[in-house]
Amino acid sequence: MATNLVNLEAVGKVYGTRTLLDGISLGVGEGDRIGVVGRNGDGKTTLVRILSRLEPADTGRVTHVGGLRLGVLTQHDSLDPAATVRHEVIGDLADHEWAGDARVRDILTGLFGGLDLPGFPQGLDTVIGPLSGGERRRIALAKLLIAEQDLIVLDEPTNHLDVEGISWLAGHLRARRSALVCVTHDRWFLDQVCTRMWDVQRAAVHEYEGGYSDYVFARAERERIAATEEAKRQNLVRKELAWLRRGAPARTSKPRFRVEAANALIADVPPPRDTAELMRFANSRLGKTVLDLEDVTVQAGPKVLLKHLTWQLGPGDRFALVGVNGAGKTSLLRALADAAYSGGERQPAGGRITVGRTVKLAYLSQEVAELDPAWRVLEAVEQVRSRVDLGGGREMTASQLCERFGFGKEKQWTPVGDLSGGERRRLQILRLLMDEPNVLFLDEPTNDLDIETLTQLEDLLDGWPGSLVVISHDRYFVERTTDRVYALLGDGTLRMLPRGIDEYLERRERQRQAVPSGRTSPAAPAPDRTASAASGATSTAASAAAKPAALSRAAQKELQRIERRLERIEERQTALHAEMAAHATDFEKVAALDAELRELTGERDELETRWLELAEEG
Repeated sequence: MATNLVNLEAVGKVYGTRTLLDGISLGVGEGDRIGVVGRNGDGKTTLVRILSRLEPADTGRVTHVGGLRLGVLTQHDSLDPAATVRHEVIGDLADHEWAGDARVRDILTGLFGGLDLPGFPQGLDTVIGPLSGGERRRIALAKLLIAEQDLIVLDEPTNHLDVEGISWLAGHLRARRSALVCVTHDRWFLDQVCTRMWDVQRAAVHEYEGGYSDYVFARAERERIAATEEAKRQNLVRKELAWLRRGAPARTSKPRFRVEAANALIADVPPPRDTAELMRFANSRLGKTVLDLEDVTVQAGPKVLLKHLTWQLGPGDRFALVGVNGAGKTSLLRALADAAYSGGERQPAGGRITVGRTVKLAYLSQEVAELDPAWRVLEAVEQVRSRVDLGGGREMTASQLCERFGFGKEKQWTPVGDLSGGERRRLQILRLLMDEPNVLFLDEPTNDLDIETLTQLEDLLDGWPGSLVVISHDRYFVERTTDRVYALLGDGTLRMLPRGIDEYLERRERQRQAVPSGRTSPAAPAPDRTASAASGATSTAASAAAKPAALSRAAQKELQRIERRLERIEERQTALHAEMAAHATDFEKVAALDAELRELTGERDELETRWLELAEEG
């Protein structure tokens, strides 16, 4: 039987007049990998700080097994600003000692992109003081992981990591023997790493077996038993549960509860998005043209980030942008926004962006817009509009939308100046949606949002009839809200990835393997690990001059043509399946439809093969 490393007995904690934890009794055993979820402000961080003895409990007792080796990553590091990265991470080990340790090499490569820390001015000898918060956080994480631990406690470890870094960290933690307690809003990460979940709600902690997807099933089952049939049908968990079962199969790992009973909740739930209906709405709101890019060049100062880009954002399109820092994701979004907000007058350094006449853009940037701190929450929303049409006949008042985003009746009268960073982010999104845009740009929208708020946002976007572009390192959010993934790989091009983020990670791995001796060439795009990585994100063509740095314009246009044809084929195939179901008893009709479907499938296979050939040439 596994030994408990930490025990919490009847623990309570009160802040002011608010009870955060009330009589909590929990244990962390050897080999446990526990994910902690819950709304912002409900006590997740307080729970793990008490568990780690960084903060005392008001009541109850916290006991640690004798000699416990505990490593904690808090949201604020305690690194010495006068020290170097080498001193904090490697300590007094000689170069041949740490370089000969496979685990140390793996951690440095996984978190920083190479043993020489590309992107840091002096590599391991860089002084910590001037570094950004994101860089300091990665240093603190590396320091913790290199040490031997019995229990690791991580508070938001995926903050400031890109898709590759998060994927590496998940694999690393799965392979470690240490027990783990992790607070994070990254649902993909929870699915990959955790085998148990703690849900902090209303001063209590509910325990579930399995990762995040298993937790969704178990919570749905719990609510199925506790609620009436109609209340169950209205519960938002059902919609997410339906998506997990239909849109992303095989996510659950080891269900230890009655899946059949949970499945009864979604027997009559349609797919999260009615794509055909949303496209019809989008066309009526936007017309045929949204944003068309022809031979566009995007620059950041003197640096060329994208060149000869021909691309199209059409009505109802839902795209995700992924890629290394400095490759131009945010710069591309800003160029599109400049053109849209100016009615096409402001154009990029080269080429042209054509803007549809009916485009009404809302752009959520990474910076939280400053609002009058004296405004109340509801007042800040009503400054934009008092009612909002969310499409599909869904209309809400400002107060109702506030409640959907976690601002209850009392919270709506809280001054903006008293809100936390996550609450201000929620308010920023609310104000954007209240303006009834038909084109939405979201740059890292999941920052500072808890899982419950993310679920509400996803639900609103499900029925939102417009064009959407998302930049995010949150794989779950990307897969949940978008239909197509495009990648910027640091070589001045934009590539569609038919297999999404998995394909992106494979391409990045091939890029790394192409660099000799496992070291990152200064000429290669610096991995998306550090805030200063933009300075290293130059084209791989510099280290492989014989290979073209970008596709020819003719090849780019052919790629665009293939992508548009693939979209039309996909739409027609969906329609054919619906027609075949409607005429199931008419053999001749079904045979004719089946013949057309087979012909389209053959054409699609040929187009995808050609698409891959062109992409590999680039």
